[in-house]
Amino acid sequence: MKTPLTRVKLIPMSTRLISPPPTKRRKTSHPTRQESPTIVTPSPGSPPAPSSPDVLRVYSWNINGILPFLQSPITNYFKRSSNHGSEAKQESQKNFAHASLRTFLHEHHYPDVLFLQEVKISAMDFKTQDAVRRSVNTLLAIEKSTVDPSATSKPPTYNVHFTLPTDRHNARGLGGNGKLYGVCSIVRSDLSTKFGAEVTSRTVDWDSEGRISIIEINSDPSTSNMSSNSSTVPKTKLALFNIYAVNGTDNPYKRPTTGEVCGTRHDRKLEFHTLLVQECISMEKQGWDIVLAGDMNVAPERIDGFPKLREWPRQHVTNRADFNEKFLSKMQLTAENDGDRGEKGHKSEAENWYGVDVWRALHPEERRYTYYPTTREWGTSCDRVDYFVASKKLYDEGYMGSAGILDSEEGRGPSDHVPIWVDIRIGPEHNQT
Repeated sequence: MKTPLTRVKLIPMSTRLISPPPTKRRKTSHPTRQESPTIVTPSPGSPPAPSSPDVLRVYSWNINGILPFLQSPITNYFKRSSNHGSEAKQESQKNFAHASLRTFLHEHHYPDVLFLQEVKISAMDFKTQDAVRRSVNTLLAIEKSTVDPSATSKPPTYNVHFTLPTDRHNARGLGGNGKLYGVCSIVRSDLSTKFGAEVTSRTVDWDSEGRISIIEINSDPSTSNMSSNSSTVPKTKLALFNIYAVNGTDNPYKRPTTGEVCGTRHDRKLEFHTLLVQECISMEKQGWDIVLAGDMNVAPERIDGFPKLREWPRQHVTNRADFNEKFLSKMQLTAENDGDRGEKGHKSEAENWYGVDVWRALHPEERRYTYYPTTREWGTSCDRVDYFVASKKLYDEGYMGSAGILDSEEGRGPSDHVPIWVDIRIGPEHNQT
């Protein structure tokens, strides 16, 4: 076995407070001048392609609606406007109006997996679903001009997997059109050949809002349809979760089967955490390594929000504490960590999964963010709510590689979130025994 990637020592989680940013921050009685969030070197943009064939590169992006990405690509997609105010907003919309999924894949060196959240496609809108499949697989002019017709290696194609809302009570959308929530998993067609593994997609039976897609990469002949051709082929069982987590609000949550109000969206968020952690525990018992990816709608630490994390209404603090306790490395909640308000963990050991926030583990002191509302000036209100959480075993054994955030105004594109990425070594390096 090759030497695994260098492990970074985990920094204890401290002073953690909560969830997705409000549209307007709650004012304090004594406002103070805030330090600029841009205290680190600006994002270097797209990382170079992985140097090793053993690396699986995954991107994740809450795109806040798929339609802008289904237009014909134009060259100024990533061009930043120098205008200001409403003029800048109009120019920005013009520049991003023709964002192309194929352009994104091409400019980011054809990642193995691209997870999209909040695609806003109706489950019955097969026309748009087909348009997405065409968009990711239609070659750009630059690709066509550089392809050698006699070459065996051509630009990759992708399989597209949707998980869209079917809950007619909680995911109605405007006028009941069902164009709400939804995730899309875009996977290279040659992934199975690359890793000698069976690649499948599924969802879960406990969510009907279109919030979870699971890509399973399995080369274990005892649990997959792959035959073992060599004793040197490693047994890989990796489950990649594409997640658009529930955003907690006081709005009513209804039973999906009857429409009866049974709580709030805050209640459903906590239930979502419980069901997700149970799914992780169950799969881990079956020998799966797990990586959660996407928009978790929780900013785990104080450092993950600017100018501050959301603390009001109080339920958001409870939501954040629940997420950290269930998913992030046996964190011990204290009154000091929770703003001296006495919120403490109370779940049993069996109900927790214990993962690692990969980007934060690799960059313990950096301030970078993934959510930048378009209603605010860039960088004045932002939070890190999109990230990768890997099983602690996978991280501790050195299989989680580099991770990044493409936090630039042009990288945000037509969305209000920016893309994130991570490298996972699952070839000969990832040899489960």
